[in-house]
Amino acid sequence: MGMSEPPTHLVPEPALWIGGDRVVESSGGRAEHVYAATGRPTTEVVLAGPAEIDQAVALARESLPGWRDSSAEVRRDTLLRLADLLLVHAEPLAALQSLEIGLPMQLARRMPALAADHVRYYAGWCDKIGGEVVPTWPGRSLDYTLDEPYGVVAGIIPWNGSLMSMAQLLGPALAAGNAVVVKPSELAPFVGQRFVELAVEAGVPQGVVVVVPGGPPAGAALAGHPGVDKVHFTGSAATGRQVLAEASRNLTPVALELGGKSPHVIFDDADLRSAARYAMSGVVALSGQGCANGTRLLVHSAVREQVLQTLTSRLRRIRVGDPADETTVMGPVVSRRACERIVGVIDRARLSGARLLTGGGRCGGDLADGFFVEPTVFVDADGDGELVQEEVFGPVLAVSSFDTEEEAVRLANATRYGLGAYLHTNDLRRAHRVSRVVAAGSVWVNGAPGLMPSAPFGGVKQSGSGRIGGVAGLREFLRPKNVWMSV
Repeated sequence: MGMSEPPTHLVPEPALWIGGDRVVESSGGRAEHVYAATGRPTTEVVLAGPAEIDQAVALARESLPGWRDSSAEVRRDTLLRLADLLLVHAEPLAALQSLEIGLPMQLARRMPALAADHVRYYAGWCDKIGGEVVPTWPGRSLDYTLDEPYGVVAGIIPWNGSLMSMAQLLGPALAAGNAVVVKPSELAPFVGQRFVELAVEAGVPQGVVVVVPGGPPAGAALAGHPGVDKVHFTGSAATGRQVLAEASRNLTPVALELGGKSPHVIFDDADLRSAARYAMSGVVALSGQGCANGTRLLVHSAVREQVLQTLTSRLRRIRVGDPADETTVMGPVVSRRACERIVGVIDRARLSGARLLTGGGRCGGDLADGFFVEPTVFVDADGDGELVQEEVFGPVLAVSSFDTEEEAVRLANATRYGLGAYLHTNDLRRAHRVSRVVAAGSVWVNGAPGLMPSAPFGGVKQSGSGRIGGVAGLREFLRPKNVWMSV
């Protein structure tokens, strides 16, 4: 059975739109977008370079005052209309995101509603942003704070979920009164461009949000631009360091949501079938390309074989294939380069002595032309080696075992990352106890509901700083000003 053709009719003509200006020849040149499921080109992408970044920042700076000074009611109602438009256009948005990275449609169809939830949540905050009165000498002075937008925010978003990334960035940034220049990845440029069209249709003034897809040169130019007041970056730790270095030239504040090596910790009293199901999601969700995916499995020795049997049996049965097929659970990885890198990690793990339980290479047959990697599970890998310590960003799981709670915590914390952790236990005291000592920005116990708009999400250690979601996510786009006056 052949691969379905991607919905290329949804792809915009190759161009950058900076305000109302259509740019077809840019300082960043062009790149070819390749459909990951077939390995074949779909279109060319016009990439922003330093010149277009200058234009975008200047436009955002010019457009900022009108949005910043608009009433809370105007911002609220505009964001509510945007949330509604995301639902009205849910099917083409899902198809466009599927085309960008080969995301299975059964997963892509969930994204517009989740994105709308995030935008709607922050719409509700627009008329609740305010400062506070600061205690001071009674009758002699008044001290209070104002919560002000930063101004022009640079948002550098990843390719692995562009619709959600746009909502998580623009929801709080616009609610707070900022203007935003967004740089999507050159691998996934289409959804961001469509998102800003819907934002303008909802009533966001032209120029308040500017989307300029580009590669590393555009990201560096944006992060280091003197006209940017705050940088918000989501991506790998390596690129995060580069963004931080560029922003430091102007001492621009930076929020970083970086990589992870999140553990699933399964204790011997857990619901083992449920725990194995959630552990499987760390391998197959987004083809293993999620920053918070549970890519390390730590399982109590007493139940290890039972868990592994259930896990590998399920992984061998899942459908890997055509993103357009409603029964497909896992699609391709994003690019040929990513595919080759992941297979390289697998090959080196074998050579280092790790034992392969299932998977172990690229998919063949009808999937051979695409960038498909088999769901792969290793046991007994070197705890200090690449497979356990580095973010693979592919459908690869490393399994280790433990005998005591203390050993489980030590293993869970034994990486430089700290984005998320998944605990599986029916002991309530243990759940609370381990949640406190595991080094992670988020801990999920006996399940993983996805990112709630009202919950803060972000990392510790080398998984970054700053938060998206909840009040903490809103605070990333506001800065306090103190006012003292004599009375």
